[in-house]
Amino acid sequence: MQAMTILLFLAVCFLAYSNGANDNFKGVASLFGSKTVGYRTAILWATVSTFAGSVAAIFLAQSLLYRFSGKGLVPDVLTGSEPFLVAVALGAGGTVILATFTGFPVSTTHALMGAMVGGGWMAAGSQVHLAILVRAFLAPLLLSPLLAVALGAALYLVFRSLRLRLGITKEWCICVGQEQQVVPMPQPSSVLALEAAPPAVSACVGDRAECAERYAGRLWGIGFQQAMDMAHFLSAGVVSFARGLNDTPKMAALLLVLPALEERSSLVAVAIAVAAGGMLSARRVAETMSHKITGMNHGQGFSANLATGLLVTTASVFGLPVSTTHVSVGSLFGIGLTNRKADVRVVRNIVLSWFVTLPCAAVLGALVYWLTSL
Repeated sequence: MQAMTILLFLAVCFLAYSNGANDNFKGVASLFGSKTVGYRTAILWATVSTFAGSVAAIFLAQSLLYRFSGKGLVPDVLTGSEPFLVAVALGAGGTVILATFTGFPVSTTHALMGAMVGGGWMAAGSQVHLAILVRAFLAPLLLSPLLAVALGAALYLVFRSLRLRLGITKEWCICVGQEQQVVPMPQPSSVLALEAAPPAVSACVGDRAECAERYAGRLWGIGFQQAMDMAHFLSAGVVSFARGLNDTPKMAALLLVLPALEERSSLVAVAIAVAAGGMLSARRVAETMSHKITGMNHGQGFSANLATGLLVTTASVFGLPVSTTHVSVGSLFGIGLTNRKADVRVVRNIVLSWFVTLPCAAVLGALVYWLTSL
């Protein structure tokens, strides 16, 4: 196997690792943010369901597989050029991993497009078809977060109205338990010593934000809180599955030129790298998605996940290159607008990072192509 072929395979695996680190937690962010599950459980569920989506992409996402080979956007001679594909993979992967280290959830789709344009411009100049970029790529990417904001807010309002009609109320927990106290005891040497007093029963009432909010009542013989937790958990799996279904073909498309790898082998290699990135490097983006965009309860998190899953799955089936990042952040922001807990400053910084993604990837892609073409 030639050195450039090996470099291309490693570059695509690096891109997939970066994608997993930045994207894998987005589907389960509301699980962690609402304290339904801990971080380890959330990232494990995200990894399993994302991998399942990647496997399903072998059968359901063929149109995305060929669209992200670059055909139509750059001259056909470049779509089979290993130096160009290495530039795309490293340019996009470098951009995404930089965003991951700083905690910004960005779009791998945007990074791929930017790297394609940058590498293509360095290789072929004005032969890059920017009109196709705008029509086939940018339009869905700009529209998807707006749809997600509207759908996330609408679903929550519908479910909230249904809950009230069913007479299901909320309850707040007060923690009562034993508290260990340490009491200072005077000593003959005029030195204070610390002595543990016997445990005493105490009750603590804090702010509403410190209490656990739960749904009261039963529905069809099942506790409503238990049913909501189960629905929330499953909806997070749907979002992660949709992400794997939508993102894996975009990266595997770069390996189509390798004679040693067929389509299914490329998809499996990418899926493994995505899973590794999510398990090892997702913590900083997890904090941003779970705790900094908006506060949420179980029902609101479920609504956001359902909106994201519906939009991304539909886009994958019809071959529309939407960004799971844009849709997920949009859904969470839509929930934040309804409950008035959205941090507009954080969302503004995230949106600014989206605008930087494409030109940053374009510069890196052009630089890598220039270096490899030497």
